[in-house]
Amino acid sequence: MSTIAATAVPQSSAKASTREWIAVLAGMIGAFMAILNIQITNASLLDIEGGIGTGVDNGAWISTSYLIGEIVVIPLTAFFSNVFSFRRYILVNSILFPLFSIACAFAHDLGTMIVLRGLQGFAGGVLIPMAFTMILTKLPKSQQPTGLALFALSVTVAPAIGPTIGGYLTENYGWQTIFFINALPSAIMAIALALTLEKGPMRLGLLKEGDWAGIATMAIGLSALQTVLEEGNKDDWFSSPFILKLSAIAVISLSAFIWIELTVKNPLVKLRLLTQRNFGIGVLVNVLVGFALFGSVYILPQYLGQVQRYNAEQIGNVLAWTGLPQLILIPLVPMMMKRFDVRYIGFLGIAIFAISCFMNVTLSADTAGDQFWIPNIVRAIGQAMVITPITAITTAGIAAADAAAASGLTNMLRNLGGAVGTATLGTVLTKREQFHSNIIGQSVTLSRDEVRERLTQVTNYFVSHGVSDHALATQKATVALGNIIKRQALIMGFSDTFAVIGILLATAAVAVLFARKPAPGGGAGAH
Repeated sequence: MSTIAATAVPQSSAKASTREWIAVLAGMIGAFMAILNIQITNASLLDIEGGIGTGVDNGAWISTSYLIGEIVVIPLTAFFSNVFSFRRYILVNSILFPLFSIACAFAHDLGTMIVLRGLQGFAGGVLIPMAFTMILTKLPKSQQPTGLALFALSVTVAPAIGPTIGGYLTENYGWQTIFFINALPSAIMAIALALTLEKGPMRLGLLKEGDWAGIATMAIGLSALQTVLEEGNKDDWFSSPFILKLSAIAVISLSAFIWIELTVKNPLVKLRLLTQRNFGIGVLVNVLVGFALFGSVYILPQYLGQVQRYNAEQIGNVLAWTGLPQLILIPLVPMMMKRFDVRYIGFLGIAIFAISCFMNVTLSADTAGDQFWIPNIVRAIGQAMVITPITAITTAGIAAADAAAASGLTNMLRNLGGAVGTATLGTVLTKREQFHSNIIGQSVTLSRDEVRERLTQVTNYFVSHGVSDHALATQKATVALGNIIKRQALIMGFSDTFAVIGILLATAAVAVLFARKPAPGGGAGAH
């Protein structure tokens, strides 16, 4: 960590220089674009699947491959930035990221798209922890809350507006255009970083000392785990031999990884940091918040698309009201942190986020875009008050030399929480839809007068609209009634997923209160 620690601003400094702020802001552009690209394809998956000639079952890999690349590379970043120098490593990846992104627009089959999206995620994943590290090492404690607020914009706004941007571009200009939007911001970022970051020597000799066993077991374990999470629900989890084998690989590899990291002299990931009270609690809260952040951005588009038949642009317009208000609210959070205990700000933010989810547990067939306006505004208020104070709690007491390791661990686990959240909510949705369908189906029987009356009404409707065969009209009426039951069960399943998110957020809110109060202006190096 010596290269990174050497770049740290002396903690006695009152303010960071303009050059250091430009570097931090450039890093934020990278983090924003990298997180944006996790979700930008979500509202456009059907169009992309059609464009590259694959089915719905396989199209999820377009997002999964990117997320696997990101999750695997994030904890590697501290080590490789020390080997190749912080400046050189972030510059190379800030150039590779848009190049792989543009290449995705020219993919004509699923295999090529998966590889390119994985490489894009591998390059983009570097930009997230390095931006976080620059906040902790280039800004003095007094200015770290402002830097953390900027990082919060990336973490919470980018997933919210990703589908908005992707949906608009897809509907108006074609799905390929969503992969071109990284070019200009990445160019600005690369130029700014090249002009402001200090040059450092490469230390290739460190490659011999690398924790290669840890790297291998982590990469295999996380890749297997992410694949299990993504494919498990579709393949009915452990009834699938493929999922069973991958689960075994994930358990064995990750168990070996944990053992290695706790026993080697120079571990890839400093798991012992989790024994620090605030860091351990902060990481737990980050995982739960990641579950909720990515989960809510996954569930809401699914509901609007499957139940209300919204197109990509319409879905994006609904989600925009979760992202746009945060642009106004998040910059105000550092001022709040100067006046109030950050634990209480974090608690309030998570609680408001939870309330917004509970507002969606009474979904009905009439719940569409307009009905999500108030819950989305409430969610925006809550999310704006979450990441900045939680990050301040997490990094309080972390030495500058451990900043990169703490950054990698925090960001990896938050993204992993998001991946677990998406997979868990997909399973909850499937199982609860089946449950509600069975319950409703038991009540909708021909032995009930109201069911026979409804069936007669629908049959007469089909007869009056050109179906001359009465038996065929009755069959169509029965199918229509079955579709109504299925749709209602699906709506109730979506309501249950919002309840799950709300309960986990309530748990996270309580956990925050068990952290120690950070010192004023707390951040890396604050005790």
